[in-house]
Formats: sequence, C-alpha cells, structure tokens
Amino acid sequence: MNALTVLASGGDKFEAPGTELFDFPPLFPGGPAWLTKPVFFSVFGALVVCVVFWMAFAKPKLVPRGMQNVGEVGYMFVRDQIARPFLGKNTEQWMPLLMTLFFVIWIWNIFSVVPIIQFPIASHIAFPAVLAIFVYCVKVYLGFKHQGPVKYFTNMIPKGLPLPVYFLLVPIEYLSTFIIAPFTHAVRLFANMFAGHMILAFFSLVGFWFLFEKPTVAGFGIGIVGVVVTILLTAFELLIQFLQAFLFAMLAAMYIQSGLHAEH
Repeated sequence: MNALTVLASGGDKFEAPGTELFDFPPLFPGGPAWLTKPVFFSVFGALVVCVVFWMAFAKPKLVPRGMQNVGEVGYMFVRDQIARPFLGKNTEQWMPLLMTLFFVIWIWNIFSVVPIIQFPIASHIAFPAVLAIFVYCVKVYLGFKHQGPVKYFTNMIPKGLPLPVYFLLVPIEYLSTFIIAPFTHAVRLFANMFAGHMILAFFSLVGFWFLFEKPTVAGFGIGIVGVVVTILLTAFELLIQFLQAFLFAMLAAMYIQSGLHAEH
C-alpha cells in the first residue's frame, strides 16, 4: 500500500493524519495553555444555544412565528422523545437541563463539519467527562435526597434472592452504577466523535493530497475516491452527531430518574 501511494503521488510519501489533529496550542502566543481552540469554541457553542433560545422565547407569541417555531420544535422533541419516556410527571422540572445537554452537545458535534472550526468539541475527553460527572453528581444527590443515604444503596439490589447470589451481585451492581455507567456515558460520546473526526480527516486529506498537493495521472482516481467517500461520510457523520447528542441526553434522563425513584 505504501509503495502504491508513493507511486501515485509522484514519488512523495503520503502521511495519514494522526492524533496531532487533537493537539492545539494556545489561541495566541504567550496565552494560557488551557485557552485553546476547543475551549474557545465550546464556550462559543454554548453561547449559540443561549442566543437561539433567547431569540425563540424572549417574547413568546400565542401563535408562534420564526425562531419561536424552531425553538418549540426543539423543545417538543426533547420533551417527548428524551425526557417524558423516563421522567413522566417530573419532565418539566428537568427540561432546562436536558435541553441544554442535548443542544450544546449537538452544536459541539456539528462543529466538526463547519468550515474554519472543523473540529468536534466532544472528541476531547475532558468535555464529555465533565458533563457525565455533572449528571452523575445530580443522580447521586437526588438519590440521597429522595431515597435516603442508606436506602439509595439498598434499593439498587433486588430483594428476595438467595444469600450467596448477593456476594456476586452487590459488587457488580455497585461497580456498574458508580464506575462503569458514568465512564461509558462520557466515553461513548468521546469515542464516536474522535473516530469520526479521524476518518473524515483521513479521506479528506487523501482527496486533497492526490488532487491538489501532489496531482498525478495515477493518483487522480485515488483522489476522486477520497473526495466521494468524504462527502458520503460527512452525511453519515451528521447523523451520528445527532444520535450521540440524543443518546447522551437520554441517558442523563434515565440516570436522573434512577435518582428520583428506586430502580428495584
């Protein structure tokens, strides 16, 4: 494969993109190390969500028009498809949190295909980890508040099982609830955005390299394939970006419900 790409590019070796795609220097020389492109656009994305919904609901009309229509469609989607199936009568109370999680994550993900930005914020593990830890803390707080510190832990375990079963079940249940669940909540979002960005970067670089950087007759076909696959994967990635925001918010609703009411 290496020999083929060298030949197709006229003797120069094609280098596939690596994890350097996720390394960002400070926004300006001498700036703080933490102030990078992902941090800046994470805040920018949150502000975009705030502005959009302020425009939609700052002065709501009885007959919605314009941005209010958009805002109400978004609200009803989160309410009916994410919150209500899990939270029932508690839905309205938790809509601000779930709306924020869904739309902020969705905007962060969409940044992957926005010109100039071209980076999914959630592909940095710190961002989904902070959100997952916050949801986890809310869940535990609600469990202590509504079920009591002792019953919150005992309610996780089914009643009436043979005693030997508990020696196996209790550690598994607590490990799953307090370690695996928040870990997978963050990693699922991170891994999908990380992998999607790497794959898109690879095929777009293939197209650019063989059509513009090192154009040759032999490499023209490879470049065309790279462009076509990039377009198809971009469309697919838009679906994945939406689904990952949906799944993260849906799991948040499920975890909140488990804090409000006993699971068993």
